[in-house]
Amino acid sequence: MEFYPAIEKSDLQDIKKFQEHKLRELVVYLENNSPFYKRLFKENNINILDIQTLEDLQKIPTTTKNDLQEHNDDFFCISPDKIVDYSTTSGTLGDPVTFGLSDSDLERLAYNEAISFACAGIRKGDVVQMITTIDKRFMAGLAYFLGLRKMGASVVRMGPGIPELQWDSIFRYKPKYLITVPSFLLKMIDYAEKHGVDYKNSSVYGAVCIGESIKNQDFTDNILSQKIKEKWDIKLFSTYASTEMSTAFTECEFQTGGHQHPELIITEILDDDENPVGEGENGELTITTLGVEAIPLLRFKTGDIVKAHHEPCGCGRSTMRLGPVVGRKQQMIKYKGTTLYPPAMNDILNDFNTILCYQIVIQSNEIGLDEIIIKLSTEQDHETFVNEVRDHFRAKLRVSPKIEIIDFDILSKTVFNPNSRKPITFIDLR
Repeated sequence: MEFYPAIEKSDLQDIKKFQEHKLRELVVYLENNSPFYKRLFKENNINILDIQTLEDLQKIPTTTKNDLQEHNDDFFCISPDKIVDYSTTSGTLGDPVTFGLSDSDLERLAYNEAISFACAGIRKGDVVQMITTIDKRFMAGLAYFLGLRKMGASVVRMGPGIPELQWDSIFRYKPKYLITVPSFLLKMIDYAEKHGVDYKNSSVYGAVCIGESIKNQDFTDNILSQKIKEKWDIKLFSTYASTEMSTAFTECEFQTGGHQHPELIITEILDDDENPVGEGENGELTITTLGVEAIPLLRFKTGDIVKAHHEPCGCGRSTMRLGPVVGRKQQMIKYKGTTLYPPAMNDILNDFNTILCYQIVIQSNEIGLDEIIIKLSTEQDHETFVNEVRDHFRAKLRVSPKIEIIDFDILSKTVFNPNSRKPITFIDLR
């Protein structure tokens, strides 16, 4: 039962006391080992002995992605000879941010994924096919493998792409679960239907979906999820994670948000003034990692706008749950008086079965206002289809973006870039 931590079903006050004890240990560790946080404490006259409760976190300035990029080396708390793995994440200023993991950090990463997969229903002995890269300094792929190994599951490391090989592997090794970007499931279904693959009678029971949202804010299936399930009756589980957190929020069988692991992470949801939002309000997810040795983070602003859910879950866990990401703070678009985030536009475009692929491009026009360009490929009559898409945008979002039809062979090379870990459906040129 080690992959079903008792703390997750504990009383909320007990969870809070547990996290406060871990927080006090963390600030001492940072004071002693982190050049960045030691400097931050000194410059802001913070006595770490004053940080006793979760509420005391507000006495400490937040950390941003820019801080990580500008002072990357100063975040390391251990010497280079103790780093056993290097991962990177894309930086806001252009260059990637390096994350090192110690042996202890890799153990923590494996434990995080093991209890996250267990939350989604994966058990010892299950066969799981990984349709995601494990190379290219990608932390998540390594985490999935380590977590599945730790919990005693069998792993089929297929990597992304090539539907034919995915199906060959599925019928050869009979996986119960897939780990994949959900939009790729549509490509697998399309290939199966065109080549007579009996996919509806495969061994696959469910998929852990990464990188793309599959739920609306009320936890109903969004358009992408509906399109998959209309064709293939499998379970789809949401999960949310990032390299910086080294922690995942994964849905249980009741599928009402990703459960927090209180052993591994402290969460805050903050408004634009960095105050906690009210119950049921959206805000920026701000995290404090627990148990990380190489690069622990304190009050790190993820840039993701989310809503926390605290009502009891049917699984018995009392932990906070994260709803689907509303959008990224930096990707907020102000268009003719309307505030938009890319996920809302994704839902509209995913509603059209005849769109082969698409890309949303945001740029500033000559007077400094946001301009939306939707690039898409379709086999439909172009003029009629453009009007249909534009009308759908007007009806759903009350905006009318510029729409460009691009040949599939050209657009698909940009969207499905081999150097990217997931489809590039959004580009911000502002």
